[in-house]
Amino acid sequence: MNISEFDYKLPEELIAQMPSDKRENSKMMVLNTKNHTIEHKHFFDIVDYLDDNCILVLNNTKVLPARLYGHKETGAKIEVFLLENVTNSENNKCIWKALIKPSKRVKPETLIKISDDLTAKAIERLEDDGEWLIELIYSGDLFEILHKVGNIPLPPYIERKIQSEDLKNFDMERYQTVYAKDEGSVAAPTAGLHFTQKILEKLKEKGVEIAYITLNVGLGTFRPVKCENILDHKMHSETFEITQETADKINKAKASGKKVVAVGTTTVRTLETAYKKYGCIKACHDHSELFIYPPYEFKVIDKLITNFHLPKSTLLMLVSALAGKEFIFNAYQEAINNKYRFFSYGDCMFIE
Repeated sequence: MNISEFDYKLPEELIAQMPSDKRENSKMMVLNTKNHTIEHKHFFDIVDYLDDNCILVLNNTKVLPARLYGHKETGAKIEVFLLENVTNSENNKCIWKALIKPSKRVKPETLIKISDDLTAKAIERLEDDGEWLIELIYSGDLFEILHKVGNIPLPPYIERKIQSEDLKNFDMERYQTVYAKDEGSVAAPTAGLHFTQKILEKLKEKGVEIAYITLNVGLGTFRPVKCENILDHKMHSETFEITQETADKINKAKASGKKVVAVGTTTVRTLETAYKKYGCIKACHDHSELFIYPPYEFKVIDKLITNFHLPKSTLLMLVSALAGKEFIFNAYQEAINNKYRFFSYGDCMFIE
């Protein structure tokens, strides 16, 4: 399957630079895969589409202020983007995978001063372009320091030429879901950004069961596929956790014929990975490298709430597997015609 089959042209002005005025006011395109119909709604209408025959599964990961700006002893400015904590319990060093820009200015043992309390020491250049193993040297509580000096790692298509303190605080709040709990992601599970506590309460009142998984979103989720043949693409590994409570809820819901509604592609990959490994949803702390593309037989999820995804991305391939590639691309064209806003801060679709 050629990567060109998953390409489309998007007018630049439709890439959302800011979220909607209120989370629930985003547009929502409703795709019915059985009848191949499309409706144009707003996210607050989601309450009308879910009932007591549904279980809603959300990813409660929290975005880390992972983008750090520092300088070498020479004064040269360096950006450090934390990707994953890979600290080994055998020693006391705090080791992370990180992107360093510009990478060519850095050699092993290079010290990058972030603040008076935090320094990054380059250890080893990894195979992936720009990736390093680094040691974080700090005094105090690391997460408190990161919240003080770090920046929310917005995707590169969201341009912030002037990052005022007010705008920084705005992104710190709006690039998190209202139910974010476990810090560890370098990107938001963006389908969840549309939810409010009020909408969650309304769904509960209707008898919709709600469960949470945690998948720490890495850069690999959003990186475009560069192989001509998509089958040559290798997914980056991302860690996830399913609690016993969540496993019991989902297995019971499936057994009773309830529909599993996944919020976001990260939730889909977590549930489908667990089922593929264990034959059911099992309480576990594991990792996913699952690459979902057409054709794929979904074992767990029935419906999906998701944003509009980048061309040539694994996320676009996943939704094409669920709704059918032709139907998805027709829907994307209709979204463009109707001025939907795309990507992380943009509008969403509900696939049923």
